[in-house]
Amino acid sequence: MNTPAHLLVGAALFGRKQGKAPFAAALFGSLLPDLSLYVMVSWSLFVQGISPRVVFGELYFSEDWQQVFAIDNSIPLWLVLLGLALWSRKFWLVALTASALLHVGLDFFMHAGDGRPNFWPFSDWVFHSPVSYWDSRYYAGWLAPVTFAASTVSCAVLMPQRGWRMRGLILVLWFAELWTTWRMLTFF
Repeated sequence: MNTPAHLLVGAALFGRKQGKAPFAAALFGSLLPDLSLYVMVSWSLFVQGISPRVVFGELYFSEDWQQVFAIDNSIPLWLVLLGLALWSRKFWLVALTASALLHVGLDFFMHAGDGRPNFWPFSDWVFHSPVSYWDSRYYAGWLAPVTFAASTVSCAVLMPQRGWRMRGLILVLWFAELWTTWRMLTFF
């Protein structure tokens, strides 16, 4: 799924409890599995001046980058962290770890040819899904509207519970998902 969809779905499922902390934690947790990608891509493109072709065609698949992705997309690691969060009885920490685990779990089924070793440190095995959230060769034309619909439902769930600033953020995320869905359908 695109990151905005992860943020919306994670917040709708785990950030609905009253208060700002669970909502913010669910948003941040939904971002955590992709955060290293954004940092490494931004550094490579904007600081080092490496071409997008090299970043996404070579560096993304390099052993070093894949090792980082193995850690922040590790199902066993997120399960342990969720267990610790449940033990702590801090709902914001449960929201953070549960939304991160949801992100990793959903992505597990939506990466055809660009999956992550989700069972690190126990295995480097990568599941090659028959569907992709972005690649039209693997049914992205069908999957992208489904993830957009999930984002829209998540917005409908979140909007009534929030003040105008949070509603603005939710709408920004929804429009970001709309834009990325459109790009997936027209570019890839």
